[in-house]
Amino acid sequence: MSEARQRVTLTALTGIPAVGPGDDLAAAFHDAAERQGIALEDGVLVVCQKVISKAEGRLVALADVEPSKEAREFAAAYDKDPRHTQVVLDESVRIVRRGPGVLICETRHGFVCANAGVDLSNSTGEDVAVLLPVDPDASAARLRTALQSRGAGKLAVIVTDTFGRPWREGLVDVAIGCAGIAPIQDIRGSLDLAGRELLVTQNASADQLAAAGGILMLKNSGVPAVWVTGIAPEGDGTVAGTLRDPQTDLFR
Repeated sequence: MSEARQRVTLTALTGIPAVGPGDDLAAAFHDAAERQGIALEDGVLVVCQKVISKAEGRLVALADVEPSKEAREFAAAYDKDPRHTQVVLDESVRIVRRGPGVLICETRHGFVCANAGVDLSNSTGEDVAVLLPVDPDASAARLRTALQSRGAGKLAVIVTDTFGRPWREGLVDVAIGCAGIAPIQDIRGSLDLAGRELLVTQNASADQLAAAGGILMLKNSGVPAVWVTGIAPEGDGTVAGTLRDPQTDLFR
């Protein structure tokens, strides 16, 4: 994204059936795009994490979970399901904060988010928790390769999840994995409109695209993916590589 863009188009991929473990997402997205007359080339496919996790079998039946003493105590204090709390604890490497009914956790990936990304909404069944992918960057890369094997051209794939934000109300989609695009657009060294050199500006391009796709991927929309044109996929990198070094994190 090295030059100014005048128009960006977002198109929801629709008519995609419910996804379960082992399903071929590339086939589902390819077929949906074909029905809509969309050529998957020179654009970015923004995909919600939940369909990735379902296809990869990242599911836990709460009936199979034995809650620990810590999980039971937290759940009792906030009227939560202790089994769900236990899954959250299992998916966390650090509890950052505890609050009324929510745990802010650091996941194994290094993400800091509510309940370690463990979610019961839009699951495959009642009392089934959906976990984050083991490696969202690898998930994005596999999907990109599979789409290209089906005839897609140059494209990027971004896997998103919905996160809250410190100091602000409301949720926004962010990138948790990507392939075929630089997740950060570094424009340090270029000049602003007044001719001043930009010294620190690094735009979170993957997050910007994730947030844009989230406009169409509401939880009650039934839209698991959005095709974005007007943004040519450039560069490479991973979301894992963008996580701030703890040594420079002023909020730890």
